[in-house]
Amino acid sequence: MVSENKDMLIKVPAVTLGFWVIKILATTLGETGGDAVSMSMELGYLVGTAIFMTLFVAAVFCQIKAKSFNASLYWLTIIASTTVGTTLADFATRSLGIGYLGGTALLTLLLAAALFIWYKDLGRVDAGSISTPKAEFYYWVTIMFSQTLGTALGDWTADTAGLGYLGAAAIFSTLLLVVVALYYVSTVSKAVLFWCAFVLTRPLGAVVGDFLDKPIAQGGLELSQYSATVALATAILVLVVVLPQRAATQSH
Repeated sequence: MVSENKDMLIKVPAVTLGFWVIKILATTLGETGGDAVSMSMELGYLVGTAIFMTLFVAAVFCQIKAKSFNASLYWLTIIASTTVGTTLADFATRSLGIGYLGGTALLTLLLAAALFIWYKDLGRVDAGSISTPKAEFYYWVTIMFSQTLGTALGDWTADTAGLGYLGAAAIFSTLLLVVVALYYVSTVSKAVLFWCAFVLTRPLGAVVGDFLDKPIAQGGLELSQYSATVALATAILVLVVVLPQRAATQSH
């Protein structure tokens, strides 16, 4: 009975193929949605970050207060983290002038610090251990840093490294396949591989989002940021409804 009650407190989804499909769509939506507010609406990166950070904090508060797993609330929080990740990374790399490489290095250190502090405090960083408010807090802080890092890393690879959007997408897709292979054939910690995949899906979504809405002269398709955002949001909604959604189970 105690075990069942603890399982009910885990409010993050089981990691399945559907989870990763929705995650990539959410990160792509974060790029188009973040750009729509900060660039198309001409509100700027700082104002855009303030708006999306407010939404993210509110969503995390609701997620932590929830009594059980709620798929819609979870993915809404993920989307909020991707949009704030987009505008926050752009603010750091462009408005603060530290560049893509500087932003990537800084955010890598912040992500590593978040995981280290989480592990030192609670001893585990896997989804099956997220059954307390403190663990949830660490989880969402880590996600915010990973989403922000992914944006900076994607922009650096596509722009500074000169690979272009499709070239960068191919690089990150290949790296994700390597992580999948390691999951099945290696003894590398599953928690480590999860966070590697979580980080890598973000730049993949970021460069795909840029490919959709950036000008043709820059290698994009120049689609409307608003229409791309709506289409992605609709696809996510359909998948959340159609695909089986269940909470992760307690692991030992």
